[in-house]
Amino acid sequence: MPSVFNTPPPSFSLEEVIGFVKSLYGINAKVKHLVSDRDQNFLIYSDNGYKYVLKISNSAEQRQILDMQNEATLFIRSNDPDLGVPMQIDEIKVIEKNDQSYFVRLLGYLDGQFLKDLDMDDSTHEKLGEFLGRLNRSLDGFFHPASDRKFYWDSRTTESIRSRLTYLDVESDKKTILHFLDQYNANVSIHDSQLKKMVIHNDGNDHNVLVNENGDTIGIIDFGDMVYSHQAAEPAICMAYVGLGKSDPYRSMSQVLKGYHSIFPLNDTELKSALYISCIRLCISVTMAAWRMKLFPENTYLSVSQIRAWELLKRLENDDLNDRSQMLLELVNK
Repeated sequence: MPSVFNTPPPSFSLEEVIGFVKSLYGINAKVKHLVSDRDQNFLIYSDNGYKYVLKISNSAEQRQILDMQNEATLFIRSNDPDLGVPMQIDEIKVIEKNDQSYFVRLLGYLDGQFLKDLDMDDSTHEKLGEFLGRLNRSLDGFFHPASDRKFYWDSRTTESIRSRLTYLDVESDKKTILHFLDQYNANVSIHDSQLKKMVIHNDGNDHNVLVNENGDTIGIIDFGDMVYSHQAAEPAICMAYVGLGKSDPYRSMSQVLKGYHSIFPLNDTELKSALYISCIRLCISVTMAAWRMKLFPENTYLSVSQIRAWELLKRLENDDLNDRSQMLLELVNK
């Protein structure tokens, strides 16, 4: 079945983009490619000195998903006007190429440095968690019908992870994924009724979070993975990424969780679940990459974190996650 994950991304040239930016928005612009997974993104330099981001959605994307993103950022801005999120400018447009339609959006540009390009310490990790808590606090009460969807990047879709095991070439890797699926089922799924659900950003990774020169988190981009899921998944996803490549991943993970909890509190069951959800996020990442790299071998972005993700999974596999999650709980509640 066609989806944004198995449909090739758009392939518009810079010259084509310059042309329809002028025709659709009346902007004379210089254009630069931006990295993207399943869509096509461009940085727009207008002749009046303003910068924008143009997003051309995958042809398989549903209009209601884009409407949800716009309504969510408006909801956030109404509750927290100073929180850095990209705001849609004008209405969603439609363009055609080779008898195929694509949705186009122009967004305001957020200044900042990507988290991936900054060395962070305990203080900046905690500030990152605080920002995510603030983000979720501003989203609390928001709902859109498109958010309650079956989505491969939702940490609750564990069966879809299992279905992608065939794309892993190494048997020990399959056993690693099965180990974490068992851990999740035994320690998170059974407590589902105690885990609050809400619409979350669902992708607080180091390519989406913006920081300033002082290490303060100032914004977050790319709301394409928004979903109605566990609130605890928001900090847990970020924890998974800040743990990559760390000699002591639990230290940075705990600071993110502590910062989040200080702004938008979680109950003890949710705090203990966060580590297991982080592991599931890593499992989603490596299995999605294994699948999609076979579909789109030319897309190098798909493999950007995979070596470090596997290294962290193998390390966590040898740890007692029950002890570690209890340790995180105690650190956060100090």
